[in-house]
Amino acid sequence: MSYSIRPAVAQDMPAVHALIVELAVFEREPDAVTLTLDQLIEDGFGSEAPRFHCFVAETDDGIAGMALVYPRYSTWKGKSLHLEDLIVKESKRGLGLGSALLSAVVRYGAQQGVARISWEVLSWNQSAIDFYESKGAKVLRDWHVVQLSSEGIHFFPHQS
Repeated sequence: MSYSIRPAVAQDMPAVHALIVELAVFEREPDAVTLTLDQLIEDGFGSEAPRFHCFVAETDDGIAGMALVYPRYSTWKGKSLHLEDLIVKESKRGLGLGSALLSAVVRYGAQQGVARISWEVLSWNQSAIDFYESKGAKVLRDWHVVQLSSEGIHFFPHQS
């Protein structure tokens, strides 16, 4: 099957949003996606500076995968890139789309002059872990992801 990897455009966002929802279902969090299609379009292609850069994998059937990244900064390394999600439709896995998307991210990171690209993977997603390690990525098993939800942000005790 032929495919191409290219930067996403605003018109791709309905397919990208559907992939995000598909990933949430796969990750056993079917109700966790609160991001709307309108927010996604505005944040990536609106009047302000884009908050992310997205690549899509396109086949004859349409968008079959995506990788979404955004800039970070490391106090140890300097300019960094965060890979938020790399998603390939379940029906299109094993065709090389994931490798091609990850390669596009790495090339983009190199063009941006980053010192590191980082992302998370669920501990039970062994196929993803194996995939990333086969590409030379190091899975840091002694670190934990820490998050503060919007509810936590709202109720955080602020000092006056």
